[in-house]
Amino acid sequence: MKPPKPQPGLPTRKQILDFIANSADPAGKREIARAFGLKGQEKIQLKALLKDMAEEGLIDGKRTAYHRMGGVPKVTVLRVVEIEDGEAIAIPDGWTPDDATPPPRLRLREDRKGSALRSGDRVLARTEETGSGWIAHPMKKLPAMADQVMGVVEIDKSGKGWLAPVDKRVRNSSPIADLGGAEQGQLVLAEPAGRSPRSGVKVTAVLGDPLAPKAFSLIAINKHGIPFAFAPETLEEGKLAAGLPLSEDRREDLRALPIVAIDPSDARDHDDAIWAEPDGKGGFRALIAIADVSFYVRPGSALDREARKRGNSVYFPDRVVPMLPEVLSADVCSLRAGEDRAAMACHLEIAADGKVTSWRFSRAIVRIQEVIAYEEAQRRIDAGEAADNLVNLWAAWRALETARQNRDPLDLDLPERRVLLDDQGKIREIALRERLDAHRVVEDFMIAANVAAAKALESKVTPVVYRIHEPPNREKLVALKDYLATFDRKLSLGQVITPGLFNRMLKDVADESEKALIMEAVLRSQTQAYYGPRNAGHFGLALGSYAHFTSPIRRYADLLVHRALVDGFGLEQPAPKGDLPAASGLSDRDRADLTRVSEAISAAERRAMEAERETIDRYVAAWLSSRVGEVFDCRITGVQRFGLFATIIGLGGDGLVPVSVLGDERFFHDEKAQVLEGEQSGDRFALGMILRLRLAEANPLTGALKFEPEHAEGRIEPRGKPLPLHKKGKHFTGKRGRPGNIRHQGRKR
Repeated sequence: MKPPKPQPGLPTRKQILDFIANSADPAGKREIARAFGLKGQEKIQLKALLKDMAEEGLIDGKRTAYHRMGGVPKVTVLRVVEIEDGEAIAIPDGWTPDDATPPPRLRLREDRKGSALRSGDRVLARTEETGSGWIAHPMKKLPAMADQVMGVVEIDKSGKGWLAPVDKRVRNSSPIADLGGAEQGQLVLAEPAGRSPRSGVKVTAVLGDPLAPKAFSLIAINKHGIPFAFAPETLEEGKLAAGLPLSEDRREDLRALPIVAIDPSDARDHDDAIWAEPDGKGGFRALIAIADVSFYVRPGSALDREARKRGNSVYFPDRVVPMLPEVLSADVCSLRAGEDRAAMACHLEIAADGKVTSWRFSRAIVRIQEVIAYEEAQRRIDAGEAADNLVNLWAAWRALETARQNRDPLDLDLPERRVLLDDQGKIREIALRERLDAHRVVEDFMIAANVAAAKALESKVTPVVYRIHEPPNREKLVALKDYLATFDRKLSLGQVITPGLFNRMLKDVADESEKALIMEAVLRSQTQAYYGPRNAGHFGLALGSYAHFTSPIRRYADLLVHRALVDGFGLEQPAPKGDLPAASGLSDRDRADLTRVSEAISAAERRAMEAERETIDRYVAAWLSSRVGEVFDCRITGVQRFGLFATIIGLGGDGLVPVSVLGDERFFHDEKAQVLEGEQSGDRFALGMILRLRLAEANPLTGALKFEPEHAEGRIEPRGKPLPLHKKGKHFTGKRGRPGNIRHQGRKR
């Protein structure tokens, strides 16, 4: 229904408010005068009337666009301030009525076909007020006002300042128009100095020494927009939640059990602990105790909103950006030895063949007997010095391992880099983390509990946030099939593709170099795991139902699973006193639909993984910066038309070998076989081959490494079968470091 057409003459206050509320365009003084047909003296009277209405608190804004006080113009510019469950939350751009009036928060109903909005984006939007709050419909995305960038100040010989990027994807430095007091070599934040790129940037904040302790993680936090600081409201609520008393009469008392937590020696929190004993029938009774975070972090609370926004904790070598305030994550929720703690307990019955025959869940009080590092637990077992609780855990694990082997999950031996720092935050060592049986023990107990949680919720027809890993799609399988053909190996796409199929394929490869090649190819064929409410199984683990239950301190997905268990099994505790919400189960919104929050936490996980990986790259580059010129044994991990990607064996530093340094000839790129081959020399560079490479560059700020062959012509130590030469592809030259003519043959891609 359209609003009535305004009648000529000076309007009343109500008419003005109605016009502003229903106008499809910004309603300023000029638009109001035109709508009511005002002229001459009436315009002067309108100006006075609008001033009175503003002083009375009826309207707010400027002469070009008024809106009802506390409201929002019908069409206005909004600024995105956060992403909540994948939905953009915005406020009116430049909102400054007064400090006591918070800006209205609008949910942006984005067009799914449009580009996703991020924090800081500006949009022109049409707004409307509903019974559940303000919503907005974006009309178009506006240019950013002042995007902040991070970089390092460099002063050239003429005294001009340049901002060197800390992102290795950005190749060029930017001229600095205003140093803002920054000096040579300092890490700074800057923003555009004008609308044109030629205007350069101006420094807005000096962060200090880019190579100082914690600078590398600070770069990643800033680049990826990871929420870092907790609001005072959240911290205060964390203290309030930490003081909640445990109701012993409403919890199962498990304090007498010798439960142990086995964790990394540098673990910052302990959210899981395990126990097992023989059941007298050849099997075992087992307990997986998980921190009862849902008791402290309740839906709708400030703690919950912040945890939901973060999605997960982010772990860097020098710091952790926690999902929850430290009073919870490192104290009250952490399962410390010798202290009473609230736990969500998963009780399992394990048969002799490792199959879990029954499970139940309870809220409990536990008192961890000991927190043991992986290495120490393994040492005690190997030395025969382990107490009964560890001996029983290893025995129960061997049963679980039998079931795992029968299930035949994907078995890829992927090394993990570990950065060790000294007390001053400087790099002490970078090495590959050793894989022990102690790691497998904890991992298999956690998998068993995760499966039990998913199946338990299914039995109650309760919403589940599944951890989903779908099978490889046909496109990736076709690419893998074509690649394996270069080794004279076949992959039939007509059969059922299982993890065991890949395991048997790798087991049949005797040559270690060839095995590394095929393992890399199998890894590339896999899909990325994600969270979702519709079960599609976990391909890699060869499981039909799988959920994350064991790490609620650091993953919001696990917290949602705990809340669903509270609902499904009637585990609600007495309502807390004070300002905290009463319920600790799922919120009505999540109970109705878990899709949006699942998408949001999946995106947060990808963001965290990228930030963590980039930070490790920077530490590795810093570690290697003093070893430029040394020669290393490296394995080729990627082949592209512009060069090779190689990894230092035993360290994991990844870098580029540009095609320009491989030789003064054209190089043929076979995309299917992952090979670069010299057209005249026949020198071949293939995925997985071992090279002796000299480290030519190590940039700690970007994490970028560059290599060159040990000798001018390069020296390769190939192992296994030689790769066949394919005649279709692309040719490149490395002469004088410039790309030559690119000749495309065959069908265009």
